Amino acid sequence: MIEAADLKLRERTEALEEQILSPYASKSSQTRGRKRPEEQCDMRTVYQRDRDRILHCKSFRRMMHKTQVFIQPEGDHYRTRLTHTLEVAQIARTISRALQLNEDLTEAIALGHDIGHTPFGHAGERVLARKMPGGFSHAAQSIRVVEVLEKRGQGLNLTWEVLDGIANHSISKMPSTLEGQVVRLADKMAYIHHDIDDAIRGQIIQEKELPSDCTEVLGHNVKERLNRMIRDVIAHSVMKPEIRQTPQVEEAMMRLRQFMFENVYIGSIAKAEEGKAEKLVESLVDYFREHPERLPQVYQERLSLGDSLDTAICDYVSGMSDHYAVRCYEQLFVPKGWDVY
Repeated sequence: MIEAADLKLRERTEALEEQILSPYASKSSQTRGRKRPEEQCDMRTVYQRDRDRILHCKSFRRMMHKTQVFIQPEGDHYRTRLTHTLEVAQIARTISRALQLNEDLTEAIALGHDIGHTPFGHAGERVLARKMPGGFSHAAQSIRVVEVLEKRGQGLNLTWEVLDGIANHSISKMPSTLEGQVVRLADKMAYIHHDIDDAIRGQIIQEKELPSDCTEVLGHNVKERLNRMIRDVIAHSVMKPEIRQTPQVEEAMMRLRQFMFENVYIGSIAKAEEGKAEKLVESLVDYFREHPERLPQVYQERLSLGDSLDTAICDYVSGMSDHYAVRCYEQLFVPKGWDVY
């Protein structure tokens, strides 16, 4: 009987990468490695293993019930943090494949980039940024999730390249690999254009209200705009040591981003419930500061390992889904009715 190890599947994939990937791509065989050395898998490359570890972890599944723009929407078709993540991964893979970059590394970074996001989206993030002594960043928390919190404190032990891409996906930073740079840009494409789609569905804005100077450059619907931006990146980044956009397309994208902040992300009907969400998260933080014994056992264990109380509370609250946070608040602050008949 032939064993997988006899087929040398990983070695064949690594050899294929050397043959077909761009000279600027990250090769699996040339990874900077993991903090804790591991025996290689006989089937999967290091980046394929990282992708699988993220995909199968609990924090990834919780994104299904975390806010993207609309808090706990009743409609079935609005994005959540998880569907946003999957859309980022698909856009990023399309670009990476066209540029002959490492798709497995790209996908791993994309799947993990928002894994440390708070309940209620940026509303929850703002509260933790105010309440935590060292502030709060969902990118930094994503690193903490995959390095420390998953697998009951063991972490996922991801490669250096995946960690670098997750840590530096925000607009103010720049990943070291081209794959990470692709994800950084794909994230912006996804949340701008898909958030526009959701805002139109939610009757917050109309297509005709989008800045005409942007739609003339990018297109008049989500499909046209994404297609234009993806093609622009590919055309201007092929066989180059950096990921580029043309100034015209980049300016139009950032103008659309500004439009969304002015008309959807801040002060719109879609955000009417954010004040309540912030109060809820703030109440949970304050409660657990006063009652640390009510933290779940896994976070009690983090205290015994030297984490501060604020760190343990931050880990617990930031990891909650929207639904779980509401349920936790109700259990702590809403009186229960007498249920004996």
